[in-house]
Amino acid sequence: MKKFLLVLMSLSLFILGACSLEPPQWAKPAKKEELEDIKIGLSISTLNNPFFVSLKSGVVNEAKSNGMEVIVVDAQNDTAKQINDVEDLLQQGVDALLINPTDSAAISTAVQSANNIGVPVITLDRSAEKGQVETLVASDNVKGGQMAGEYITEQLGESAKVVELEGVPGASATRERGEGFHIVADEKLDVVEKQSADFDRTKGLNVMENLLQGNPGIQAVFAHNDEMALGAIQAIESSGRDILVVGFDGNEDAINSVNAGKMSATVAQQPDLIGQLAVKAAGDVLKGEKVEKQIPVPLKLVTKE
Repeated sequence: MKKFLLVLMSLSLFILGACSLEPPQWAKPAKKEELEDIKIGLSISTLNNPFFVSLKSGVVNEAKSNGMEVIVVDAQNDTAKQINDVEDLLQQGVDALLINPTDSAAISTAVQSANNIGVPVITLDRSAEKGQVETLVASDNVKGGQMAGEYITEQLGESAKVVELEGVPGASATRERGEGFHIVADEKLDVVEKQSADFDRTKGLNVMENLLQGNPGIQAVFAHNDEMALGAIQAIESSGRDILVVGFDGNEDAINSVNAGKMSATVAQQPDLIGQLAVKAAGDVLKGEKVEKQIPVPLKLVTKE
């Protein structure tokens, strides 16, 4: 009898614990039939990058055209600041959260905070490792990395010596772009060195200067974003060497560099479209409609015409 009572008590505690994970009904946002008066919180990893400035503009312009309010916060590539920013947005009573994570693992706690009070979360360009995300709006980073590897192989042939400038450690874009690149590179190229430059132009310059000193036979560079690629080009020009450089994003400076014959190519995203589609997805979710778990945005390889 005692054993039966213990089992019954354990089962009751389990059920109560499971129920406690569900936010109370009053904390859940009501379905929105109209888009007006919706307040969206947008947390950007950094606005010190033209790509994310364009992404923010896409969000703000699409929201404005639908009568929505947007509160924008800049994490400045600081994971702790981004988590605090998201908590502040939740305190301000946003109806939906759009998050471009600085770190895909670290942002999970902020996503879960939103989940606990029923605020839907949509991630842009980079994913969150844990917590419920309604959808990820992003380019196919793996495919983009493959495109870069294939282009380098086409231009220089197999076994070309390449260095890889990686993005912020922990960001899904870093992991996925590298994964796609190595699908090709591990079979057809000789990656002599890879090092993080945190998606930053100045760090790209400094890292590339060091890599040039230690690797005299470098023939190509694949940078996980255009900012690092542009920094690498500065270092290469100072060295007087002729090295093929491929970036990723397709921001204005990169396109200009490609047209000037300095950057060989960039895997171009459409950050403004990512922002627009994220706002549309938020509106659909708030109206109670289902959205796909991932909304892809097309890529294209930009070379000099």
